[in-house]
Amino acid sequence: MPRFILPLLALLLVTFAPQLVAAVDTQPTATTDVVAHSDLDLLDRPLIERYILDELKHLRSEQQDLERRMTVDITDRELAVADKSLNYANVTVTYFFYIIAGVASLIAFIGWQSLREIKTNTAKLAAEQLQKITEQYENKFKDLERDLKRKSHIITKNNREIEIINEIHTLWLHAQSAQTPEQKISVYNEILSIRPGDLEAVTYKADAAMEMREFNWALSLCNRVLEVDGANAHALYQRACAFACLRQEDRALSDLEQAIENSASFKEVAANEADFANLRDNPKFDVLISSSES
Repeated sequence: MPRFILPLLALLLVTFAPQLVAAVDTQPTATTDVVAHSDLDLLDRPLIERYILDELKHLRSEQQDLERRMTVDITDRELAVADKSLNYANVTVTYFFYIIAGVASLIAFIGWQSLREIKTNTAKLAAEQLQKITEQYENKFKDLERDLKRKSHIITKNNREIEIINEIHTLWLHAQSAQTPEQKISVYNEILSIRPGDLEAVTYKADAAMEMREFNWALSLCNRVLEVDGANAHALYQRACAFACLRQEDRALSDLEQAIENSASFKEVAANEADFANLRDNPKFDVLISSSES
């Protein structure tokens, strides 16, 4: 029985005991009987409370005896299970050694080989197995080490690449905030020192050279880009600007036409390009930018 039920029963008995005693009594017939019953209730109430307390004590004692018996039973069962387990283990080990002894005696009796040969062969077999296992694990560890080195190299390379990208991104931001073409070219040179052959940096360097009115220098830079990427629209557009400033109209129009074919956005840029002032009277130039102006 749960422990919290006993206090609850005690509380209920103490609370309703007077009502139960009063209900047993008959209805009073006179004032004297009422007084007598009231005195009787007052006299019997301690006896009732004493009876309830004795019952609670008896229930508590029974509960403690029940818990004690349950503890003893559980302990006895656990000891029995442990005893059976030990007995089973003892019998198993005994039979195992009997089997080993029987096999060894049979081998010695038949005369296949002596105990020394058995020991030698067993040690040899164990050594061979250990050698095979060692070699397998050595190969696995070598493969694992090789794989770890490769991954470490890749991670290091990626980290370096991320650092380079962040550094180049910072330099591009500096180039955008530069006020003069000379400052831009200095930043582009830093980018090229970090990543040689960056076509975008070379192209923007040619753009800065055009701002400095160094047309031949810009033309040389554009040619370097186009040797690697002949369809680079930005480089073709910059070279067209350089040819136009050098008054080589045919070559400028040819490069401009290729740049517009590779990237139609250069139509609108060419329509407002100051470097194409010499080409504005050329009908072919008007045809190239006519769609953007319309």
